[in-house]
Amino acid sequence: MLIRPRRLRENPVIRKMVRETRVSSDSLILPLFLEEGENIKAPIASLDGQFRYSPDRVGEAIENALSHGVDKVLLFGIPKEKDEKGSSAYAENGIVQQGIRKIKEEYPAMCVITDVCMCEYTSHGHCGILNGKTVDNDATLIALAQTALSHVQAGADMVAPSDMMDGRVYAIRSKLDEKGYQDIPIMSYAVKYASYFYGPFREAAGSAPGFGDRRGYQMDWHNAKEAAKEAELDIKEGADIIMVKPAMSYLDVVKEVSSHVNLPVAAYSVSGEYAMIKAAAKMGLIDEYGIMCESAISVYRAGADILISYYANELADAIKKGDIG
Repeated sequence: MLIRPRRLRENPVIRKMVRETRVSSDSLILPLFLEEGENIKAPIASLDGQFRYSPDRVGEAIENALSHGVDKVLLFGIPKEKDEKGSSAYAENGIVQQGIRKIKEEYPAMCVITDVCMCEYTSHGHCGILNGKTVDNDATLIALAQTALSHVQAGADMVAPSDMMDGRVYAIRSKLDEKGYQDIPIMSYAVKYASYFYGPFREAAGSAPGFGDRRGYQMDWHNAKEAAKEAELDIKEGADIIMVKPAMSYLDVVKEVSSHVNLPVAAYSVSGEYAMIKAAAKMGLIDEYGIMCESAISVYRAGADILISYYANELADAIKKGDIG
């Protein structure tokens, strides 16, 4: 035989030399949960190995991430009090705002990205301001823009709107530019599906809707072509990075989006994906480390440039070891 593909699989040195997909810890983002209060480091039952931190203890998570080589975090907040309008989302001393200031004060080199949404802050659990039983898209834009501005004023390096309201990237970009923050990038959850994979996160953040569901604003998981449309709209509105969420069950969508846009593409390996790997590993059904590595590479192979993952620290270590680098 003249052609033998196995020649390039013969040993680790050759296999690494001819890899088509190469990744760096520079592309990893670690999600972190902030809880209002003091001296809190509370285990999250639905996300084994993850914690809620109060601002005075979030430095522990930051130091740990930096020790693994992860220098980017995505912050989510759990406030003490919620109301119909989610006003604590944009409060000057809200939980995320406290966390940003604490991190930036002690770890100025850490890149702080903030999730911009209303679901953790509203008493009804929906991602915006209600008009009866429906989320009022345009009224919500005002609150989202104010929330993003408050995060940036507290020191955030980037904002990431996840609400899926139409026009929210433009509303945020306009507000930031108006206030002199034209250099702050927006990572848009442009392609976010109404997924069952969010269950563990909703328990962790206390953000499950009190009635109905989010299918009226998050995307239908039957649709792939619509992803390109959503991405293009957000690009026109001023997005700097386009995100697909979830990741593993939507690799076709990651590929579709990455082939259509000329911006960096992020993918969020969500709580349900993480929890399933953890649960199967506990039962002895899978090799957790191997599945973690393989699933991460599948996301990059599909076209993602950035990976948001609860395994970010462990993946950074795997990259250093050369297992997925």
